[in-house]
Amino acid sequence: MDDILLVGNDLKLIVTTQNWLSSIFKINDMSQADYVFGIKIQRDRSKRLLSFSQETYIERILECFCMYNSKTIDTLIKKGHIFNTKHYSKIEEKNKKMANVPYSFVIGSLM
Repeated sequence: MDDILLVGNDLKLIVTTQNWLSSIFKINDMSQADYVFGIKIQRDRSKRLLSFSQETYIERILECFCMYNSKTIDTLIKKGHIFNTKHYSKIEEKNKKMANVPYSFVIGSLM
């Protein structure tokens, strides 16, 4: 089983493509998609607008890492900034807590 999402502004071409695919494969039309890869699809047909939101995905990541109630801050870093040991926390309790953070999973989630 595979999924496919047909998107376009030419309904006739979309229907033709669906008909061609169904002549080769057994398909089920699931109607319009509301979410794709964790991205919410929002439509305003009267204005012919299509927008995407990752809010649900972001909320899931924040919950997963117990950061749902965190406050936002700007973290501006100059290009070429080099981090070194002076940036590490000197607070042992904070270091122990951070040792349990699965950084590769966090980075993968953000990517």
